[in-house]
Amino acid sequence: MSSKHRLVGKLEFETSAGAVLGDKRIRLLEAIAVHGSLNRAAKDVPLSYKAAWDALDSMNNLAEEPLVVRVTGGRHGGGTQLTEHGRRMIALYRALESSQQDVLDRVASSQALTEAPRDGAPLRALLRRMSVKTSARNQFFGTVVSVRDSGGMADVRLRLDGGEELTASVTPESVETMAIAPGLQAYALIKAPWVSLTQRAPGVSAARNRFAGVVTALQHGRQRTRLTLTTASGRVIAAAMPEALVTERGLRRGGKAWAGFSTDSVILATFD
Repeated sequence: MSSKHRLVGKLEFETSAGAVLGDKRIRLLEAIAVHGSLNRAAKDVPLSYKAAWDALDSMNNLAEEPLVVRVTGGRHGGGTQLTEHGRRMIALYRALESSQQDVLDRVASSQALTEAPRDGAPLRALLRRMSVKTSARNQFFGTVVSVRDSGGMADVRLRLDGGEELTASVTPESVETMAIAPGLQAYALIKAPWVSLTQRAPGVSAARNRFAGVVTALQHGRQRTRLTLTTASGRVIAAAMPEALVTERGLRRGGKAWAGFSTDSVILATFD
């Protein structure tokens, strides 16, 4: 077969929990398995260290089980290790990728390309929907457990993997048009600037979500400091706060803290 006619596909893998893995992320996981270090793995892909860190947070948040774990201390000073679930995902991805390429090779060597319909609009529309990206750092997958009227708005309670819950306040029109009801699977999107970290537990409020954890990352910027809080279940929550507020609240890496955000700050996204 002539090389100019060869079809090469990029496989995206979606778990039952909705986590999507692509070639670059799989290569990152494979490099972690080899090196046991996120820094060295990122250089292999290549990715910036921050991009690799964000990718791991996203994969762990959306996967049914953590794909990687971060180990601190020890004889070698800690590192990043692939879990057994992560190894299974890599093996499954590579097996599917091989099968997909076999199919593409057969298609390209047949008359299928010349006989394909010229109007590919439905396929293009589908691919656009699958490739949508969002700037929201916090993207959590869960199942709707209740929808309650809260006086002009609807409080949608979402149970996340690991048993944690959060609430999103949406309009009744959104409930109707998105067909939101118990059992529906959905993504909850929360931008980092909408999340606030405190050392003390915030008061219990029906209009606010709160998660306890440990500050696992703290990066200073000229105007805002980016923080990461990891809960006991391994969920990672990103925040972006004014530097003065971080100092005032005594937030530090390794310290216990609470992440809070209003129910109005949660954007729900569902599948067609």
